[in-house]
Amino acid sequence: MNPVSPTFLLGGDLPINRIGFGAMRLSTNGFTGPARDPEAGRAVLRRAVELGVNHIDTASFYRSDDGTVSANALIHEALQPYPADLVLATKVGPSDTPEGGLHQTTDPAALRPMIEANLKTLGVDRLDLVYLRIGTMEPPHGESLAARFETLAAMREEGLIRHLGLSNVDTEHLAEARAIAPVAAVQNHFHAGKRDDAELLAACEEANIAFVPFFPLGGGTSDVDADRLARVAERHGATVRQIALAWLLASSPVTLAIPGTGSPVHLAENIAAGSIALTPEDLSDLE
Repeated sequence: MNPVSPTFLLGGDLPINRIGFGAMRLSTNGFTGPARDPEAGRAVLRRAVELGVNHIDTASFYRSDDGTVSANALIHEALQPYPADLVLATKVGPSDTPEGGLHQTTDPAALRPMIEANLKTLGVDRLDLVYLRIGTMEPPHGESLAARFETLAAMREEGLIRHLGLSNVDTEHLAEARAIAPVAAVQNHFHAGKRDDAELLAACEEANIAFVPFFPLGGGTSDVDADRLARVAERHGATVRQIALAWLLASSPVTLAIPGTGSPVHLAENIAAGSIALTPEDLSDLE
């Protein structure tokens, strides 16, 4: 384990706090579902910035089933004019289907309209960080991403994108992309109860690429992991959620946490996890 720093230099030029905010739960209480109160979402966003969050992870497909509430619109409405140090990250690849689900595109030509939609709904001229998302929850091993990443790299050269990232990838995908353009961040499914991306995390750490797990709290952990987290939480007078986030930050100097919530109470709890210093005994118990 490495010493925990509260900040990370994303892409070599954007200093951000290592606990950010995931916007998925602003529009619905989950990936899909009925619309949540938009004013509550705007209030959570404003409070997040007040508490020091300067990294918000979003997507144009984070919206309610009826399309009336979207994360991007809430971010635009709540936070513009944006703070000078705020980093907005989004992702492209998935697109909505008429049935209300998501389709994972492999067509490079489909990416420009997605970028343009994010620029419009967020109200910016350039996106700070754009992830190319491939697959769903796990990497599609053996699938080339070169043509799609080349398309995003071209838009980066146009000035529409500042930094490029990858999501749902393996080490081969990372190497393939880095041969085309710099990769600033990787976003995969990883948390205290799911650590099978250790090799990819090591590759990111070696190259100083941010590793930004989605579902950093796991959406629920196994009983044995919950028990271990609870024992450590009791020592610190903390919650299991906070220890899960503290472990994530301690696992590597390049990990960033983007827990999402629609609750101001959970928001404050998540951000407070950044001040928890796990001891060698804690880390041993969580291995």
